Amino acid sequence: MDLGLKDRVYVLTGASRGLGYATARELVADGAKVVVSGRDGAGAAAAAGALGPDAVGVAADNADPETAGRLIATARERFGRFDGILVSVGGPPPGSAADTTDAQWKAAFDSVFLGAVRMAHTAAAELTEGGVIGLVLSGSVREPIPGLTVSNGLRPGLAGFAKSLSLEVGPRGIRVVGLLPARIDTDRVRELDAASGDPEAAKARHSAAIPLRRYGTPEEFGRSAAFLLSPAASYLTGLMLPVDGGALHAI
Repeated sequence: MDLGLKDRVYVLTGASRGLGYATARELVADGAKVVVSGRDGAGAAAAAGALGPDAVGVAADNADPETAGRLIATARERFGRFDGILVSVGGPPPGSAADTTDAQWKAAFDSVFLGAVRMAHTAAAELTEGGVIGLVLSGSVREPIPGLTVSNGLRPGLAGFAKSLSLEVGPRGIRVVGLLPARIDTDRVRELDAASGDPEAAKARHSAAIPLRRYGTPEEFGRSAAFLLSPAASYLTGLMLPVDGGALHAI
């Protein structure tokens, strides 16, 4: 199936590793060009280098109000166009409702929530018909995850924002989509498993709760995201796609 990605240009934030990088790899493999960003400039440059000449790495923090405009400008300067963005919203620190401090809520709101809203808002103003805005969120949009109180609080709000934005930009031919990963085998998930004190037992316990009885691979997530960002998904907007092996209990 031809996804129609050849020569299209995408910005991907938080893409020096993990789900953002997996998506960038699938986009490039299908002919797209990408700007990948990460807070660590060396990591972003290394990720782009591994992807080849159709990628450029930029040091950027989503909490910085100037980041969105700078990344979109880089896409146009380097590759001559801008067709879409995938905002990979980094996982906020784990913690319980009782133990999470005001400072932690504020820091997460600036980077996880407001940073993503600003990126999407800026992209919406710059995109034309056929453009797409994607958000990497979490299954916590639909079901709270024990121990991830901040994620449980902020990500459903981002999903609501994405739906609202899709209604506003739809008449201009711009799509807005979200992805809801669960246990994908990334560094982030390994860190969460390790925090339990017995990572192998944690992985076995979580795998047993997934209908497919295993964690997803970054490649599986990346292919799903690349499809949603592509012209092949041109009639899909305002949706949240679980990429979770069936882990969510809702229909």
